[in-house]
Amino acid sequence: MNKIDFDIITILQTDADMPLSQLSRRVGISKTALWNRLQRLEERGIVKGKIMRLDRQALDLAVVVFLSITVGQHSPAWVEEFQHVVADYPEIVEVHRLTGAGADYQLKILCPSIEAYDVFQQSIISRIKFTSMSTRIALSEIKFTNQLPLAHLMDALSSE
Repeated sequence: MNKIDFDIITILQTDADMPLSQLSRRVGISKTALWNRLQRLEERGIVKGKIMRLDRQALDLAVVVFLSITVGQHSPAWVEEFQHVVADYPEIVEVHRLTGAGADYQLKILCPSIEAYDVFQQSIISRIKFTSMSTRIALSEIKFTNQLPLAHLMDALSSE
């Protein structure tokens, strides 16, 4: 990755719909060269595609729940089954395996209501073997971003 690639991904993180002609002018290369760079970034797995950010409040998904799960076993078979179960629920928008005390997995769940979350929780309880479960409901969202922190890449490019 070089400075031009860095500039491309930095700009696309904030405006993925920017026309190629405008993006090529901003980074100082031709549209063809830009297109080729985008293709290489996709082939390398750096660019995974474009997404549209939707307003969850406007779409009646006001409830954000963080579900912590502690499990008694961590066998490969359990993990595989867990992955299949969480894939079945579109309400689950993030899943993280954790280290440290408190829980083994953290799920972020979006629902239209507490009642809808209760239905979801009863369903997932019947499908996952766990030792404990803890629910936390977000009262407000202080910060949300899909943009990755890339300053370390710029620092590395500057030292070359």
